[in-house]
Amino acid sequence: MSTLTVRYIGGPTAVLELGGLRLLTDPTFDGPGSHPVGARTLTKTAGPGLPLAEIGPVDAVLLSHDHHPDNLDASGRELVTGGAVRTVLSTGSAADRLGGAVRALPNWEHTVLARPDGGSLRVTGVPALHGPQGSEPLVGEVTGFVLSGGGLPTVYVSGDNASLDIVREVADRVGPVDVALLFAGAARTPLIPDAPLTLTSAQAAEAAAILGARRVVPLHFEHWTHFTEDGDSLAKAFDAAGLGDRLHRLAPGGLVRF
Repeated sequence: MSTLTVRYIGGPTAVLELGGLRLLTDPTFDGPGSHPVGARTLTKTAGPGLPLAEIGPVDAVLLSHDHHPDNLDASGRELVTGGAVRTVLSTGSAADRLGGAVRALPNWEHTVLARPDGGSLRVTGVPALHGPQGSEPLVGEVTGFVLSGGGLPTVYVSGDNASLDIVREVADRVGPVDVALLFAGAARTPLIPDAPLTLTSAQAAEAAAILGARRVVPLHFEHWTHFTEDGDSLAKAFDAAGLGDRLHRLAPGGLVRF
């Protein structure tokens, strides 16, 4: 089976190398600072583990959503709209707002990316819910992704999903996954003050169990002040669930190969 390499950049951003292709999740490369979102402000506390200039060529961007700066900041927006990447997969609303190379990938539909070895990488759009049930009108449209193909590990990229019911739906439809990139951090903002907008640490561990994931790389759990649970919380939750050996918590700029 082909190797998957995950290089963690920071926040929700990682570079995946799979089947000879390089994929980038939710590009965020700005330095620390404040980002207004309507009447609210999100504050970034650290820059990327690697600057955008050192990332190198990218074959496709997997963009969970475009309307929150902790998932697509100014530098990331310039990347996906500036023509440097030919394929950007996201929600229908993101495609409408951003145009250009951004393509809608509806839930349970897929697109195929040609691999240098003559094979293909299948990218399937999967549901995500960025908060509690019924919050969609407030939080907007979000998506996740499943990557698969002949001789490749199956990889789940959750996006900003807070619903274990959706994780169960993904597991039911695609079966066990080899690697799960879970957006965690238990994000909270005044928009929905009484519920997390992403997985809590305990939910991330439960999601790993539901998916049968052999390896888990957490994303979206640090570098912004609205994350309420950090990497230490994730490690404790996975240990408590008996899944500590599956968790691969990376330092910014660090990588792991599976």
